[in-house]
Amino acid sequence: MNNKLIDLQHITKSFDGDLVLDDLDLYIRENEFLTLLGPSGCGKTTTLRIIGGFTTPDKGCVLFNGEDITNLPPNKRQLNTVFQKYALFTHMTIEDNIAFGLKIKGKTDKYIKDKIDYALNLVNLKGYGKRMPDSLSGGQQQRIAIARAIVNEPKVLLLDEPLGALDLKLRQDMQYELIRLKKDLGITFIYVTHDQEEALTMSDTIVVMNQGYIQQIGSPEDIYNEPENAFVADFIGDSNIIDAVFIHDELVSILGANFPCVDTGFGNNKPVDVVIRPEDVVLTVPEKGIITGKVTDLIFKGVHYEMSVMACGFEWLVHSTTMFPVGAEVGINVDPFNIQIMNKPASEDEEAISIEE
Repeated sequence: MNNKLIDLQHITKSFDGDLVLDDLDLYIRENEFLTLLGPSGCGKTTTLRIIGGFTTPDKGCVLFNGEDITNLPPNKRQLNTVFQKYALFTHMTIEDNIAFGLKIKGKTDKYIKDKIDYALNLVNLKGYGKRMPDSLSGGQQQRIAIARAIVNEPKVLLLDEPLGALDLKLRQDMQYELIRLKKDLGITFIYVTHDQEEALTMSDTIVVMNQGYIQQIGSPEDIYNEPENAFVADFIGDSNIIDAVFIHDELVSILGANFPCVDTGFGNNKPVDVVIRPEDVVLTVPEKGIITGKVTDLIFKGVHYEMSVMACGFEWLVHSTTMFPVGAEVGINVDPFNIQIMNKPASEDEEAISIEE
């Protein structure tokens, strides 16, 4: 998975004077499932549209297999796009919808029939060819939109929040469907979402974006367990982000108490941000904790209890399979490996930083 298929170099884009992408560099490997993840307005959809040829960058270039395709129209690129709004032709049957692009290319009837059967099989909708789009559920319509894209044998499938209009159960089902399709088809998927769970569930690589910059690139595990900055930590899952002081290598002062950690190289007595995931906070009896606090809130979430613990003036979010009732005095410990130390940004502008892969 080392082959560089798409290479975005120094991409800059503004709309009506507002800078949306600022000198963005990103490459995508062949057969990779890469997700562009971030809040609304972060530049992820603009990045996808530039890859697809629907938007032209103000500066920079897009390379596909080493060739410059920056000014190539969408229909000349080896890719297809699936949008959140399925854009099915409501007056056409399902098989006519799927066949539309193939007919434009002048493919034979036999070729088209074989491709329709193959695509319907692939998206688990065999026998649905004669039906009309409005007779299908949202999830089925989305699968038809994907079938219509894949019969054109694109090297890359672009998906712009394709599950956003579906309810939770359908969305989860479609996530597994897309993972299966990616394995079966062996093509590159570039996926846009603001949903962290979708990104963590499906991706080989996640690109976290904010304010037109790439904040971090990595595997789902790296993004979740080793966030580069407070924005990534806060955006990907729940986090306790706490002002702290790095005393010296492998020792950090959190809320006035010294916690052993494994990080080095942050200097001595330096202000830092500390990230501790809720599932990494260990509650115990008060006398065994590094600090103590009181449980102020408790919710049963099925696989774990979610608790709020007020300790040293900070409200800790805790996920645990052990329940401590509201009002209970508890001790707090954290394994040194589960304390993530991050440099504090020098200014608010530095919160959005460009990270080259």
